[in-house]
Amino acid sequence: MAIFTGAGTAIITPMREDGEINYEKLGELLDFQISHGTDAIVICGTTGEASTLTHEEHIEAIRFTADYVKKRVPVIAGTGSNCTKTAIYLSQEAQKAGADGCLVVTPYYNKATQQGLIEHYTAVAKAVDLPVIMYNVPGRTGCNLLPETVAKLAKEVENIVGLKAATGNMAQEIKTMALADGCLDLYSGEDGHKLDLFVFGLSFLAVEIYEFYHLYHLGATIQTSAFLSSFFTLVGTHGLHVTFGLIWLIVLMVQLNKHGITRENTRRLMCLSMFWHFLDVVWIGVFTFVYLMGVL
Repeated sequence: MAIFTGAGTAIITPMREDGEINYEKLGELLDFQISHGTDAIVICGTTGEASTLTHEEHIEAIRFTADYVKKRVPVIAGTGSNCTKTAIYLSQEAQKAGADGCLVVTPYYNKATQQGLIEHYTAVAKAVDLPVIMYNVPGRTGCNLLPETVAKLAKEVENIVGLKAATGNMAQEIKTMALADGCLDLYSGEDGHKLDLFVFGLSFLAVEIYEFYHLYHLGATIQTSAFLSSFFTLVGTHGLHVTFGLIWLIVLMVQLNKHGITRENTRRLMCLSMFWHFLDVVWIGVFTFVYLMGVL
């Protein structure tokens, strides 16, 4: 029940000098994004300053966007709140306004328990007939949706179909997808981890089919790969990392085509992934050494 595949633009909410929403400029932004190939529009998210809009402005912005886009691409409405009743209200109004789905951030400031998060998301999702994408961004909300919680919601609530992940913790996202067992779409909310999630998303073709999660406990292969992958980004050699990542994708696809998706081949691919990350680290080390020698 994927709402969209590809990239969704979190659109801003343009304002006039008097503080009112500038719908003319919003229309221009929507046309620009769609004409340049975006796969979905996210209206009234954090980028759209949803937390500073009145409820009336919030709902009207969603209505205008849905009417203006006219189903050219899916419209995802940000409807999250730290108040469950408010999140339900905004989600129901978004459905009436013509949105194709809801993006619901974790309740901020309240520091909800994991059971509280399950009850919050279950209540919101069951109040609408739209697909719901959960949004986990602990750095902003002070609240973290743990993998076990995400998996439980995805499996037990029919219209909870996705997770926008912005934790910066690759190991957590990989564990989440392993536990979700193929019933959840993962959207990257961290620009620095788009490629990493894409690579591991392909790796999990085999994981989802053969419940490869058990191997996660045996060797912590995935955790180690995720740590190294995060290290590459911190080092700042993004271009080199992208190059290695793309080569790894080619190797991965060749392996899958040659040997098929089997439990044995899945184990082989994860070992190969570790070796490939090792080569990446060595190359980055050589590059950094040469660079420093040149500077000194």
